[in-house]
Amino acid sequence: MSSTQDRLKNLVNEHLGLGPDPDFDARLADAGINSMDAVAFFKEANKEFSLSLQPEDCLRFKSLNELLSFIDERSG
Repeated sequence: MSSTQDRLKNLVNEHLGLGPDPDFDARLADAGINSMDAVAFFKEANKEFSLSLQPEDCLRFKSLNELLSFIDERSG
């Protein structure tokens, strides 16, 4: 597991309550995450990974792996 994935997993555990070992391939829409929790989570991801995601960007990522790929692409 990459350090980025570990960091993202920690954020998920702290803010989304998807269990200790979230499925990074599962569709976020199927996880029962409400929009307020998603927006709060993305704010934390912005801080943790120096991103500038907006609330509407929450809809762009279908899974945690998509978000992970996005983060990895930007961190070079």
